[in-house]
Amino acid sequence: MEYIKNFTNLRSKHTAEVGGKNASLGEMISRLGPKGIKVPDGFATTADAYWYFLKENDLKNDLKKLMDALDTEDYKNLKNIGGKARKMIMDAEMPEEFAEAIKSSYRELKEKERDMESVAVRSSATAEDLPSASFAGQHETFLNVKGEKEVVEAVQKCIASLFTDRAIKYRVDNDFDHMKVALSAGVQRMVRADKASAGVMFTIAPESGFDKVVFITGNWGLGENVVQGNVKADQFYVFKPSLKKSRYPILSKTMGTKSKTMVYSDAKRHTTKNTRTPQNKKDQFIISDEEIEQLARWGILIEEFYEKAMDIEWAKDGNSEELFIVQARPETIHSSKKDKSKLKNYTLKEENGKRLVDGTAIGDKIASGKVRILESPDESDKLKEGDVLVTEITNPDWDPIMEKASAIITNSGGRTSHAAIVAREIGAVAIVGAEDATEKLKKGHMVTVSCAGGTEGIVYDGKLDWKEEEINFKKLKTPKTEVMLILGDPGLAYQYASYPVKGVGLMRLEFVINNAIKAHPLALLNYNKLKDKSDKKEIKELTRHYDDKAEYFTDKLSQAVGTIAAAFYPDDVIVRMSDFKSNEYSGLLGGKEFEPEEENPMLGFRGASRYHHNRYREGFKLECEAMRIVRDHMGLTNVKLMIPFCRTTDEARKVLQVMERYGLKQGWHDLEIFMMVEIPSNVVLIDQFAELFDGFSIGSNDLTQLTLGLDRDSAEVSDLFDEKNPAAKQMLSMAIKDARKSKTKIGLCGQAPSDFPEIAQFLVNEGIDSISFNPDAVTQGIKNILKAEKKK
Repeated sequence: MEYIKNFTNLRSKHTAEVGGKNASLGEMISRLGPKGIKVPDGFATTADAYWYFLKENDLKNDLKKLMDALDTEDYKNLKNIGGKARKMIMDAEMPEEFAEAIKSSYRELKEKERDMESVAVRSSATAEDLPSASFAGQHETFLNVKGEKEVVEAVQKCIASLFTDRAIKYRVDNDFDHMKVALSAGVQRMVRADKASAGVMFTIAPESGFDKVVFITGNWGLGENVVQGNVKADQFYVFKPSLKKSRYPILSKTMGTKSKTMVYSDAKRHTTKNTRTPQNKKDQFIISDEEIEQLARWGILIEEFYEKAMDIEWAKDGNSEELFIVQARPETIHSSKKDKSKLKNYTLKEENGKRLVDGTAIGDKIASGKVRILESPDESDKLKEGDVLVTEITNPDWDPIMEKASAIITNSGGRTSHAAIVAREIGAVAIVGAEDATEKLKKGHMVTVSCAGGTEGIVYDGKLDWKEEEINFKKLKTPKTEVMLILGDPGLAYQYASYPVKGVGLMRLEFVINNAIKAHPLALLNYNKLKDKSDKKEIKELTRHYDDKAEYFTDKLSQAVGTIAAAFYPDDVIVRMSDFKSNEYSGLLGGKEFEPEEENPMLGFRGASRYHHNRYREGFKLECEAMRIVRDHMGLTNVKLMIPFCRTTDEARKVLQVMERYGLKQGWHDLEIFMMVEIPSNVVLIDQFAELFDGFSIGSNDLTQLTLGLDRDSAEVSDLFDEKNPAAKQMLSMAIKDARKSKTKIGLCGQAPSDFPEIAQFLVNEGIDSISFNPDAVTQGIKNILKAEKKK
């Protein structure tokens, strides 16, 4: 009988003998090692060895009787059954031949890896009739194991973990015969991540399944904190096409709090322990840009080798400074969803609900229910069907009860935490990393949990109303008129990338500046001269990871624009340069010191007039630098730029000259610069503006208000605002016809074509090239355009 197989001898065909996890490690060592991927060496015990262990201890019949006695309706005796099964295995004796085979292989591994200090012993289950079945997260792993005797004991503990409560229920839920599933233990050289860092990598975006990015997350110390979701880890998104073209591929870098660091412990029976992360390490990213890129390259190679999206664990050795892949398995949540044309869109009807708690959103749904705060799975009887489960953190022991909850909220954890993974699997609403949810939320209180707003999940007071819209894009034909999106939040980009659109017709920078940057660009450039001590203190905290506060602005803005550009690549993403009015800019941190007080900001210092003016030109320079990074550094040349509120052709020339001076030369690397058509002068002189710009986008709101001579912010005259007014429609007609005469592209951004079919008909009849909608209006907008084109 073969008790042991070395990793170097394992291939995918051995999955039935050693489980998918161990077979995958062997496959990577032999097939991907030559391509530069480093995998720690080791060996695996076999399924035959497992059955031999049961036979020699006469356990099979007793275990079968135990499993047959399981209450599979309410699982009331699950804890008792699981405990008895594990004790039965731990009380058994390890057969001498099996034990000696483990010891011998361990000695050989130590001889081969001379600087090896300890090993990790990981469980890898397999089913006889379904060898490719995934049992991810159901069984135990033992770290920092030293010595022959200790390795044998860890293997026996792995065998016992085949009967954890969660694993037993998992097999019942997935219709596996308990007595046809075997356990293989993988014994692998331990990477000294306790002296460095470790984490998880997905070769697709974990929330949306968007397949053009690699998502990497990690923490200082051993990787268990990331796998278990005990910390807010660092997060990185890497764009695959840019990486393959040797351009800067890192779309975003988010620094986590990284409060705990897991290290080895010398105490007997406690192989690891958590320590507090020092402040200086909390303020550092766990790996460098070069290491982020290296991991992403490895992720792509692994994905290409297996021809499927992968869920990968990585670790960095603090002694050698080398990166390693320690585990790889197929990603199952998004990969199993074959039909991505059907979506359900959730929208809160009440936008001003009272916020109680927020955290990281998992998924994009909304749910409501009564709060139930549980300290452990043992309190499962307190959770009623449809309740909102609130706890510190979950682990696989929570699996049997989580499906009862309408929503799941945890104080700790990130996108790869257990709660996040289970929520995706069961399609539940979840918010992780909500920090003090167990303190702020009250038992029995009705709440609404919304993950429909992008990356931020919010818990609202009471039961709010929301709208659910079933979208089936397969039923929609593609109109001749291009349909594009209006977008501002990069957190929603990957989700909306699957919509049947031809890119983004309007990306608003204001959303990013207001929500992510929060500070006025000139306040960042003149930080030391700021007079407002309160604003200065807030800016100091916001930018504490940056010595150069201007770099904070360009980093945040370029990452946001880069994320949206990557999501829709290679389709156009038209970015409108900032169009705050002076009163809105004043609301940013430090803004009051740099903005004029105007009687009517709507008609004042806004748009193009700011960009070349001494008062704001240096702030515009930062915007231009961020766009240059996206286009030239990241290689996302699908980004086009757009100038808002440009009153005269002379002003247009000045702005274009300033942009060229700041590295954004029209035509360079196919750079196109568009202009918003929103002032009557734009329409009257559109042929002259067409000599300066590559395209136009009609801003119907501003064009309507300026045609009718009213301020739409004024409550007294707002009822006169009407995009269907004959004068407003005449302006639209003139703009479209004259743009077409000059052979210049022209589109429109706004709600009217989705709200009013007659406006869609009018635009199609006039020959508009494209129409951009907010995401929630895309379906209706396409329907209106298709009807209009049919009539035309």
